[in-house]
Amino acid sequence: MSAMLFAQTDPTVSTGSAAGLGIFFLFYAAFIILFIASAWVIFKKAGKPGWAAIIPIYNTIVALEIVGRPLWWIVLTFIPFVNIIILIILAIDFAKAYGKSSGYAVGLIFLPFIFMPMLAWGDARYVGPVAMAGGYPPPGGYGYPPQGYPPPGYPPP
Repeated sequence: MSAMLFAQTDPTVSTGSAAGLGIFFLFYAAFIILFIASAWVIFKKAGKPGWAAIIPIYNTIVALEIVGRPLWWIVLTFIPFVNIIILIILAIDFAKAYGKSSGYAVGLIFLPFIFMPMLAWGDARYVGPVAMAGGYPPPGGYGYPPQGYPPPGYPPP
Protein backbone atom coordinates (compact mmCIF):
# COMPACT_ATOMS: atom_id res chain seq x y z
CA MET A 1 0.00 0.00 0.00
CA SER A 2 2.84 2.39 0.69
CA ALA A 3 4.18 1.87 -2.85
CA MET A 4 0.78 2.80 -4.25
CA LEU A 5 0.65 5.91 -2.09
CA PHE A 6 4.19 6.80 -3.19
CA ALA A 7 3.27 6.42 -6.88
CA GLN A 8 0.28 8.71 -6.46
CA THR A 9 2.34 11.46 -4.85
CA ASP A 10 5.43 11.12 -7.06
CA PRO A 11 5.47 14.28 -9.25
CA THR A 12 7.49 12.62 -12.04
CA VAL A 13 4.66 10.22 -12.85
CA SER A 14 2.08 12.89 -13.60
CA THR A 15 4.61 15.23 -15.24
CA GLY A 16 5.74 12.61 -17.73
CA SER A 17 2.16 11.75 -18.62
CA ALA A 18 1.25 15.40 -19.02
CA ALA A 19 4.25 16.02 -21.26
CA GLY A 20 3.35 13.06 -23.46
CA LEU A 21 -0.24 14.23 -23.65
CA GLY A 22 0.90 17.76 -24.47
CA ILE A 23 3.10 16.52 -27.31
CA PHE A 24 0.21 14.43 -28.64
CA PHE A 25 -2.12 17.45 -28.68
CA LEU A 26 0.58 19.58 -30.29
CA PHE A 27 0.88 17.13 -33.21
CA TYR A 28 -2.90 16.77 -33.36
CA ALA A 29 -3.32 20.55 -33.59
CA ALA A 30 -0.67 20.71 -36.32
CA PHE A 31 -2.54 18.07 -38.37
CA ILE A 32 -5.85 19.89 -37.92
CA ILE A 33 -4.30 23.18 -39.05
CA LEU A 34 -2.72 21.41 -42.04
CA PHE A 35 -6.07 19.88 -43.05
CA ILE A 36 -7.93 23.18 -42.69
CA ALA A 37 -5.31 25.08 -44.68
CA SER A 38 -5.25 22.39 -47.39
CA ALA A 39 -9.04 22.29 -47.68
CA TRP A 40 -9.14 26.10 -47.77
CA VAL A 41 -6.78 26.19 -50.78
CA ILE A 42 -8.51 23.24 -52.49
CA PHE A 43 -11.87 25.03 -52.19
CA LYS A 44 -10.37 28.28 -53.50
CA LYS A 45 -8.96 26.44 -56.53
CA ALA A 46 -12.50 25.32 -57.35
CA GLY A 47 -13.85 28.87 -57.08
CA LYS A 48 -15.59 28.25 -53.76
CA PRO A 49 -15.07 30.31 -50.61
CA GLY A 50 -12.07 29.07 -48.61
CA TRP A 51 -13.76 29.76 -45.28
CA ALA A 52 -16.26 27.02 -46.12
CA ALA A 53 -13.57 24.51 -45.13
CA ILE A 54 -13.98 25.37 -41.45
CA ILE A 55 -17.78 25.13 -41.22
CA PRO A 56 -18.94 21.62 -40.31
CA ILE A 57 -21.54 20.08 -42.65
CA TYR A 58 -21.32 23.08 -44.97
CA ASN A 59 -17.83 21.99 -46.02
CA THR A 60 -19.30 18.65 -47.10
CA ILE A 61 -22.01 20.45 -49.07
CA VAL A 62 -19.35 22.54 -50.84
CA ALA A 63 -17.31 19.38 -51.53
CA LEU A 64 -20.40 17.76 -53.08
CA GLU A 65 -20.83 20.83 -55.29
CA ILE A 66 -17.17 20.74 -56.34
CA VAL A 67 -17.35 17.13 -57.51
CA GLY A 68 -20.85 17.43 -58.95
CA ARG A 69 -22.69 15.02 -56.66
CA PRO A 70 -26.30 15.77 -55.63
CA LEU A 71 -26.70 17.72 -52.41
CA TRP A 72 -29.02 15.11 -50.88
CA TRP A 73 -25.90 12.94 -50.46
CA ILE A 74 -25.25 14.98 -47.30
CA VAL A 75 -27.90 12.78 -45.67
CA LEU A 76 -25.91 9.67 -46.61
CA THR A 77 -22.91 10.98 -44.68
CA PHE A 78 -24.88 10.65 -41.43
CA ILE A 79 -25.66 6.94 -41.92
CA PRO A 80 -23.08 4.67 -40.25
CA PHE A 81 -21.03 2.51 -42.66
CA VAL A 82 -22.73 4.17 -45.65
CA ASN A 83 -20.77 7.33 -44.85
CA ILE A 84 -17.49 5.45 -45.32
CA ILE A 85 -18.51 4.42 -48.84
CA ILE A 86 -19.68 7.96 -49.62
CA LEU A 87 -16.40 9.45 -48.42
CA ILE A 88 -14.43 6.99 -50.56
CA ILE A 89 -16.51 7.96 -53.60
CA LEU A 90 -15.93 11.65 -52.78
CA ALA A 91 -12.17 11.07 -52.56
CA ILE A 92 -12.20 9.43 -56.00
CA ASP A 93 -14.32 12.27 -57.41
CA PHE A 94 -12.05 14.89 -55.80
CA ALA A 95 -8.98 13.37 -57.40
CA LYS A 96 -10.66 13.31 -60.81
CA ALA A 97 -12.06 16.85 -60.39
CA TYR A 98 -8.49 18.07 -60.00
CA GLY A 99 -7.17 16.05 -62.94
CA LYS A 100 -5.64 13.24 -60.88
CA SER A 101 -6.02 9.47 -61.21
CA SER A 102 -7.78 6.91 -59.06
CA GLY A 103 -4.38 6.04 -57.60
CA TYR A 104 -4.19 9.56 -56.23
CA ALA A 105 -7.61 8.97 -54.67
CA VAL A 106 -6.18 5.96 -52.84
CA GLY A 107 -3.56 8.32 -51.44
CA LEU A 108 -6.28 10.77 -50.38
CA ILE A 109 -8.04 7.95 -48.54
CA PHE A 110 -5.07 6.33 -46.77
CA LEU A 111 -2.53 9.18 -46.48
CA PRO A 112 -4.59 12.37 -46.49
CA PHE A 113 -1.99 14.29 -44.45
CA ILE A 114 0.35 13.92 -47.44
CA PHE A 115 -1.99 13.99 -50.44
CA MET A 116 -4.27 16.86 -49.39
CA PRO A 117 -1.39 19.35 -49.17
CA MET A 118 -0.07 18.00 -52.48
CA LEU A 119 -3.48 18.63 -54.04
CA ALA A 120 -3.66 22.09 -52.49
CA TRP A 121 -0.17 23.42 -53.17
CA GLY A 122 0.90 21.17 -56.03
CA ASP A 123 0.31 21.57 -59.73
CA ALA A 124 -3.26 20.18 -59.61
CA ARG A 125 -5.85 22.37 -61.30
CA TYR A 126 -9.59 22.17 -60.94
CA VAL A 127 -11.02 20.77 -64.19
CA GLY A 128 -14.68 20.78 -63.19
CA PRO A 129 -17.25 18.53 -61.59
CA VAL A 130 -16.83 14.91 -62.62
CA ALA A 131 -20.02 13.32 -61.32
CA MET A 132 -22.69 15.08 -63.32
CA ALA A 133 -26.23 13.81 -63.72
CA GLY A 134 -25.67 13.58 -67.48
CA GLY A 135 -22.98 10.95 -67.18
CA TYR A 136 -19.37 10.35 -66.31
CA PRO A 137 -17.67 12.30 -67.77
CA PRO A 138 -20.23 14.87 -68.84
CA PRO A 139 -21.18 14.87 -72.53
CA GLY A 140 -18.76 17.01 -74.48
CA GLY A 141 -16.05 16.66 -71.83
CA TYR A 142 -15.16 19.32 -69.31
CA GLY A 143 -14.32 22.06 -71.78
CA TYR A 144 -10.60 21.60 -71.13
CA PRO A 145 -7.92 19.83 -73.10
CA PRO A 146 -7.03 16.32 -71.81
CA GLN A 147 -4.01 17.45 -69.78
CA GLY A 148 -6.30 19.47 -67.51
CA TYR A 149 -5.22 22.98 -68.46
CA PRO A 150 -7.78 25.47 -69.68
CA PRO A 151 -7.67 26.43 -73.35
CA PRO A 152 -6.03 29.74 -74.30
CA GLY A 153 -8.27 32.67 -73.52
CA TYR A 154 -10.22 30.82 -70.81
CA PRO A 155 -12.16 32.07 -68.92
CA PRO A 156 -13.88 34.15 -71.53
CA PRO A 157 -13.75 37.93 -70.96
